[in-house]
Amino acid sequence: MTENPTPKQPWTVERIPDQSGRVAVVTGANSGLGLATARALARRGGRVILAVRDEGRGRRAVADITAGQPGAELEVRRLDLADLDSVRAFSDALHADRPRLDLLVNNAGVMAPPRSSGAQGHELQFAANHLGHFALTGLLLDLLERGQDPRVTTVTSVNHRKARLDFGNLNGERGYKPMVFYDRSKLANAVFGHELHRRLAASGSPVRSVLAHPGYTATNLQTSAPTGLVKLLFGRVLLPLAQRPDAGALPQLYAATAPGVRGGELIGPDGRGELRGGPTRVPLAPVATDAETGRRLWEASEALTDVRFPFPAPA
Repeated sequence: MTENPTPKQPWTVERIPDQSGRVAVVTGANSGLGLATARALARRGGRVILAVRDEGRGRRAVADITAGQPGAELEVRRLDLADLDSVRAFSDALHADRPRLDLLVNNAGVMAPPRSSGAQGHELQFAANHLGHFALTGLLLDLLERGQDPRVTTVTSVNHRKARLDFGNLNGERGYKPMVFYDRSKLANAVFGHELHRRLAASGSPVRSVLAHPGYTATNLQTSAPTGLVKLLFGRVLLPLAQRPDAGALPQLYAATAPGVRGGELIGPDGRGELRGGPTRVPLAPVATDAETGRRLWEASEALTDVRFPFPAPA
């Protein structure tokens, strides 16, 4: 069983095992939680691929990290998760020059924009937060299966517990509300991460699928896409309650690197309401572990992305 950090022994980035020789892909690594995750992995010796939509911002992130860590092994590659063609191009390029991958951190996301669509016409939050990561994971799974202690860490939100998936309206053609569909996309992350664990275990794969959520963390997620009251609430009114990205990234770093983590677990903050604090195991919403919900989302995601994972579904 996973041993949770205790108040007497808080888990910090100094406790990340040596990452020398390991290769990690971190999506959305140019700012916020992704940048903090890339910095911590590089600090422990890992080679980190910053998968970002804006390569200029990615290069600035590399400069920011190397200013404090000369010699850090970093590279920038373009990835637009809301465009499945970009996801395939990223996978093709990685396969061309990488024999294996040890860690995939599905971190990037968009929060509460006005209704808009990705390149293939899917609602933007569902496309970028879930479908892009589903496709990316499936396309990179063969590289991960050649890795050392390979893991997929998918970042969800505490908000996944108040959401419900509407399989008849995944793209928000009816009744679109920005935060409702953000919460649904984060539930989709949780369902996907757990269903991926179930299927990996059934197939005997060495890859572990682990979930994490950052609590309430101050990043540009709350201000770059939301408008109106949502932007005011999360970008200003509640901002003093938020923790910094370096603290918010601890759960996903723990999920990605701690030796005792088991597939299918959710790691989140240990403070009140799971809004802040050190990493610990926290419960998934029952719907996130429901086998029928997992099957339905998996099959819908395969149909919408045309990506099929190379192992059979569990009985």
